[in-house]
Amino acid sequence: MGTLLSNLTLTIPENIYIKDPQSSKLGRRILEYSIQIIRKEGLEKFTFKKLAEEISSNESSVYRYFENKHMLMLYLISWYWAWLEYKLVFRINNIECKEKVLKRAICAITETPRKDETFGFINEEELHHIIVQESAKAFHTIDVDEENKNGYFVIYRRLVKRLGEIIADYNSEYDYPLTLANTVLQGALNQNFLHQHFKQLSDFKETDEEPITQFFQHLTFKSLS
Repeated sequence: MGTLLSNLTLTIPENIYIKDPQSSKLGRRILEYSIQIIRKEGLEKFTFKKLAEEISSNESSVYRYFENKHMLMLYLISWYWAWLEYKLVFRINNIECKEKVLKRAICAITETPRKDETFGFINEEELHHIIVQESAKAFHTIDVDEENKNGYFVIYRRLVKRLGEIIADYNSEYDYPLTLANTVLQGALNQNFLHQHFKQLSDFKETDEEPITQFFQHLTFKSLS
């Protein structure tokens, strides 16, 4: 399957980038090495100068793709949400049982990521760590309303709506499908963060298999019962 889909790309809102990095070898290297540097040093210490040195290029070549590192981060976040949506759709395809669809959807969104060879230039495991650590910084800005108006978060909104529709399809009488969908998406990231940095605030054990997925499946079905 990875070979058959090796040329698959995920569509990101055009106004986030100047030139789509998925369209060229240099652009894909920019994404690949941005993830590596941000994963290692954090978003605050990440600079286009460091990135350019890592890919043996110059800063001006990076600026041909992104206006600044905030826009690059928005691109990575959008790519991550688009990848989760791709996984979700793939997992529930041709499944008729509504309970199984919902379980699979939650699993696709909350499970520990593994590198997906479908997109060879992105390390999904490393990107997931970045999303857990850094994604809130892209939302919690003074410009969030304007950026939302400009469609920067359209993929996230679409993913929430898709999961909300699956929840509503399972229980049409439930009043808060979008709220619950948001809780699963954002809660999974928050629980990952707490489990990594505040283990004393987490009930999960190292020996548990996919404990975050188990928790959110439990929470969701209890809420819908």
